[in-house]
Amino acid sequence: MSFETLNSPLATSFDLPGRNRRPSTLGPWIAGRLGPLVSRYGLIVGFLVLWQISSKLGWVNPTIFPPLDLIIAALWEGISSGALLDDIAISLQRSGLAFASAVAIGIPLGLFMGQIRAVEQALDPLLQFFRQTSALALYPVFILLLGLGEASKVFVIFWATLFPLLLATIGGVKEVDTKLIEMARTYGAGPVTIFRRIVLPASVPAIFVGLRLSATTALLLLIAAEMIGANKGIGFQVMNAQYNFQVPLMFAAILLLALLGLAANAVLVLLQRKLCRWSQINA
Repeated sequence: MSFETLNSPLATSFDLPGRNRRPSTLGPWIAGRLGPLVSRYGLIVGFLVLWQISSKLGWVNPTIFPPLDLIIAALWEGISSGALLDDIAISLQRSGLAFASAVAIGIPLGLFMGQIRAVEQALDPLLQFFRQTSALALYPVFILLLGLGEASKVFVIFWATLFPLLLATIGGVKEVDTKLIEMARTYGAGPVTIFRRIVLPASVPAIFVGLRLSATTALLLLIAAEMIGANKGIGFQVMNAQYNFQVPLMFAAILLLALLGLAANAVLVLLQRKLCRWSQINA
């Protein structure tokens, strides 16, 4: 084929090999979209798939580890029938009241202790002593003082939830750049202005770390509190299903607790991003 033939209008209308082909961008686009998802959630998805397959094929005892479809079916049946809705409401009420009380006490006390060194030195030994004492070990004491009702359950969750938030708040205040405070004083800023404009905004990221730890702790202690002397709640459903050998329902309640924990963490992360945009920009 001659050079003129190749450059003729007729030849340009055909798809000659290697001529006028644009590289496809679909493959890199899919890889760019799926890559982060696979790297973040691939391991847990693989674990769930392995659970389903191994239980269906009998690699593990399906009586002890039922397939995921049976667990999800039990969860859906419990929610759609309303059997689990009361337990969810009661558990959220207990953990929410304890968490709100810890926030109301832990954050102001942590901000106060973090700024006044004499108060921190006086209270820190007592704080460290109580922090190292397990809330579950003190639960019988709370039952003796408050009875087997709601008060003892809420208080043991509050006790365990308070310390992560309190310590995170104190640490956040102590990590504030002292040069910023000195500069503000140089320009005539008073204690209230320094606290409102410098100390509190700089402490917010650490406070949110404490909030997320406390939310997780609240759900963990909720299960232990509801397993002792309770007749309602998700933790009670876990124990009741185990006693009655309703294994799918037991795993369904555990899955429900995990989903509630993920939801609480997602809400706090979203709130942190809304309130701490300046921290993300500086990072």
